[in-house]
Amino acid sequence: MTEQTTAPLPAETGAQSPLWVPGEPADIALPPGNLAEGLIRSAAAFPERPALHYYGATHDYGWLLAEVEWLAGYLVAQGLQPGGRVMIDLQNSPQFVIAFYGILRANGVVVPVNPMNTADELRHYAADSGARLAVVGEELLDRIQPLLGAEIDQVLRVRYADMAGDDPGQPLPGALTAPAPRPVSGCTDFQAALALNLPPPPLVAGPDDLALLPYSSGTTGRPKACMHSHQGAQFVAKAQAAWYRIDRHSVMTSFMPLFHVAGMMASMATAIYAGASLILMTRWDAGAIPGLFRRHRPTWWSAAPTMVVDVLAAPGFSDECFSSLRVVTGGGASMPAAVVARLRDKWGLRFCEGYGLTETISATHLNPLQEPKPQCLGLPIYNTHAVIADPETLDPLPQGDLGEILISGPQVMRGYWNLPEATAETLVERAGRLWLRTGDLGYADADGCYFIVDRIKRMINVSGYKVWPAECEMLLYRHPAVAECAVISAPDPRRGEAVRAIITLRDEDRGTVTAEDIIGFARELMAAYKVPRQVEFRDTLPRTGTRKIDWRALQADAWGKTP
Repeated sequence: MTEQTTAPLPAETGAQSPLWVPGEPADIALPPGNLAEGLIRSAAAFPERPALHYYGATHDYGWLLAEVEWLAGYLVAQGLQPGGRVMIDLQNSPQFVIAFYGILRANGVVVPVNPMNTADELRHYAADSGARLAVVGEELLDRIQPLLGAEIDQVLRVRYADMAGDDPGQPLPGALTAPAPRPVSGCTDFQAALALNLPPPPLVAGPDDLALLPYSSGTTGRPKACMHSHQGAQFVAKAQAAWYRIDRHSVMTSFMPLFHVAGMMASMATAIYAGASLILMTRWDAGAIPGLFRRHRPTWWSAAPTMVVDVLAAPGFSDECFSSLRVVTGGGASMPAAVVARLRDKWGLRFCEGYGLTETISATHLNPLQEPKPQCLGLPIYNTHAVIADPETLDPLPQGDLGEILISGPQVMRGYWNLPEATAETLVERAGRLWLRTGDLGYADADGCYFIVDRIKRMINVSGYKVWPAECEMLLYRHPAVAECAVISAPDPRRGEAVRAIITLRDEDRGTVTAEDIIGFARELMAAYKVPRQVEFRDTLPRTGTRKIDWRALQADAWGKTP
């Protein structure tokens, strides 16, 4: 970390905002112990409470803890030592939950990876983290097999269908119905490992020990592993349960990918900490949601805006489907204004956006439930400080000015795994407080609510003028024909960079709206240098593993580079 000598940053907390809930504490007590203790407590308090709903099967907390402890016993029998790393390469499933908590219960460290990763990417994660054991979905074995006997010693092979039930209203995705692959040397069946009923070891990993090594998406170079302690991860689970008023009577969705910190913490870890029920889905299927929601009556739904749009248009959807919901939350993309209005007017739901990073193991900011602001990150949550600083000097800026968002709190990572120089660039110390440089450009309004404009590194330089793609996208979404859009930089022989808008149109407007229409519309809303010079229409836009629009892939394509 780097010690700065200029003026100290102000301690700006959400509790200073007029929107903070009256009587709500500014800070909550930091949870002690191991992250797995959240599951142990919930199972002890209500063992028969449903923990997981999965394609017609319901598994209670007592069952879940038993499976977790048997996996912990097996991992230790295979030589896992305290602090040893284990890779999880799974789609959303009960086995992911068991693997996650089983590794922690064995005093190990979870290394979650994206199931879309290639063999070369997996090789980097295994070699970099030092994980010698991996829990892998059987549909992904061909990618992990080249690592066996080299970077990876043993694989626990998961067949998702082993923990599914029979739900005629929810068709099983291909990952659950495909024939079993041929046996692979070095692979052990996950169910067979659990069936050994091996006892778990004493729980010795404590609050300050390493718990998780999730990899950042990596804007430049290879992804970096973020070191998170048990206490930091537990804090996020406890804080979100308190913020959203989640308890053992809550029913939560788990549709966002669990390998990603948003799904891992906001859905899974928060639910387990509070003793809530989770509805798991291995592959997103909007058509199955109406039946699932009628049957399980969810109270909390974490969704990308595209998910909400898909469900509202799904066959069989009716107003009754959303009648049990109390919270709809998400982040990372703008929710169309018409959808926001429909949620509010029809069901009294306010879309509550939030903000967090892999470096903060998810949430640092959340919108107040009673008064969320659109396209807003929200307020800094409990125990969390944030400030807008000059990206060059890191001096604090006046309210309303654009600058880099800096964050300090118990959820901030300890650093990047084996990368001291990158850690020193990202974590800075001022007046005894450690701050994370997010790399996000934003501002705070008079209520202390934070707004993001864009990634600092995503800026488009048009003849020396700065253009922030997210700002352009927000304005383009006002066009009634625009269903989705992404604004990127493209090469321009005269200006160096040009603004390019890549757009999907609503079905009824395809073939009637032209690039000139979009450019003319933009001229009414934007300064001349921000107006897209190039407009491209596509039927669909590429997605990341978390279903966000993959602007990096689009931009790499525009520049003829590999993303």
